[in-house]
Amino acid sequence: MASKTHIILVTLLSILSLLAYNSVYAQLSPNFYATTCPNLRTLVQNAMRQAVTREARMGASILRLFFHDCFVNGCDASILLDDTATFTGEKNAGPNLNSARGFEVIDNIKTRVEASCNATVSCADILALAAREGVVLLGGPSWIVPLGRRDARTASQSAANSNLPSPLSDLATLISMFSAKGLNAREMTALSGGHTIGQARCSLFRTRIYNETNIDSNFATTRKANCPASGGDSNLAPLDSLTSTRFDNNYYKDLVARRGLLHSDQQLFNSGSQDAVVRTYSNNNAAFASDFAAAMVKMGNLSPLTGTNGEIRRNCRVVN
Repeated sequence: MASKTHIILVTLLSILSLLAYNSVYAQLSPNFYATTCPNLRTLVQNAMRQAVTREARMGASILRLFFHDCFVNGCDASILLDDTATFTGEKNAGPNLNSARGFEVIDNIKTRVEASCNATVSCADILALAAREGVVLLGGPSWIVPLGRRDARTASQSAANSNLPSPLSDLATLISMFSAKGLNAREMTALSGGHTIGQARCSLFRTRIYNETNIDSNFATTRKANCPASGGDSNLAPLDSLTSTRFDNNYYKDLVARRGLLHSDQQLFNSGSQDAVVRTYSNNNAAFASDFAAAMVKMGNLSPLTGTNGEIRRNCRVVN
């Protein structure tokens, strides 16, 4: 009897979770600005094309901004708020300090959008659209972005410090942290594939290349050339050793070859539960692209502010 009751409770919780997710999704719509700002996508595309042409890494930087925004109290553009004498934002939280970048690109897009559709489009939606365009410009998949998010008037440095996975995280921690956001282990592994573009600082992978054993020795030697045992903390290395400015499945090929740059990367392929998924993605770019796109939509639906909650910021860096 107790077992049956447990099953019923689990089933009810699953149904409630699904209803909650669908309710959030229903509040957002790809056509939200169809009449109020019909040229929105073109404005974002053009600005992102210019930004990525100037620096291909910017596609990865904007994608990371979106991830770091959504994992801290939802996709509400709180990460874009500057610190002031009376306001503490998230930019100086450990995971963002001296690493979160691309804010000026979002500012540029916002300026263009405001000139065309004044006080209409949220910074949260601009960031969501810019993340997609950055991926597409680097050869990755596209996806439909539901819109209608509003901007937070608050931020949480403490939540940014606690909710964002560390490059030193083990597999169990990664699975747990993504699960807390309603994302399963396969979705976590797919989203981690965002590391097919972008770079990381020496300070974040020094321990891996000097101390860990589940690493290709030639790869470690190559990385040590630009990441000494001491000093050079800000020196950069590509997260994908093969095509770091091309959004593809080579990140997973690196993992299979024990060439994951970060400890948390290699944890996805280290005789654990995600080995089979990593191997599938390493052999099938289409499967990775499809799963990544679906997971991005799901992540983009994390706790958005809608209706009359929040605001439409005039300047993404400050509340109105």
